[in-house]
Amino acid sequence: MSEAMLALDGIEKGYNRGKPSEVIVLRGASLTVAKGEVVALVAPSGAGKSTLLHIAGLLDVADAGTVSLGGAEMGGLSDRVRTEVRRAEVGFIYQFHHLLPEFSALENVVIPQLANGATRAAAEARAMDLLGKVGLGPRAGHRPAALSGGEQQRVAFCRALANAPKLLLADEPTGNLDPATSDQVFGVLMELVRSTGLSALIATHNLELAARMDRVVRLSAGQVT
Repeated sequence: MSEAMLALDGIEKGYNRGKPSEVIVLRGASLTVAKGEVVALVAPSGAGKSTLLHIAGLLDVADAGTVSLGGAEMGGLSDRVRTEVRRAEVGFIYQFHHLLPEFSALENVVIPQLANGATRAAAEARAMDLLGKVGLGPRAGHRPAALSGGEQQRVAFCRALANAPKLLLADEPTGNLDPATSDQVFGVLMELVRSTGLSALIATHNLELAARMDRVVRLSAGQVT
């Protein structure tokens, strides 16, 4: 297997540590995603997949274990540096699109680029290119309320890829859509991932969608198998 883009080793995570209500979510979870590989993470609700994704994407900190991105270990970084790495290297997609309602589709894809230091002209050009790839060029000026659920999620895909990340983390990215739309939108996502050579870890309940990825791993009892 090629060099790992993401490597999680011995990840431990619990809440309310040392209290009677203590809950241990991850128990030595280990996982690698190679460069250019798309991995499906299958787990029942409450198994800790969102926690695992948040730790992988530097949104949360493990109690123990290591997280490496592109071969660089992320432990011990300041919050500022973690934010910079996350902004530049990682794209996130959630079950709900979380688009900013007062901004157009174009603006929703432009904003994260401006936050990352891009000029407005470059950001708008990048946004229009991405929106065109998912068939939303003519809808770029529409606000989220004027878009269908599938269109909103496609805008969210573009936003996640706006800063050209190396790793995409997705938590049930089509879970809020009906089956037909889910299948169509997932196809668009896979085309985007393949065309950009991204590494991706995609959590899903849908075994049919999972089977379309390179590899399937399962999270159970706090460990990845």
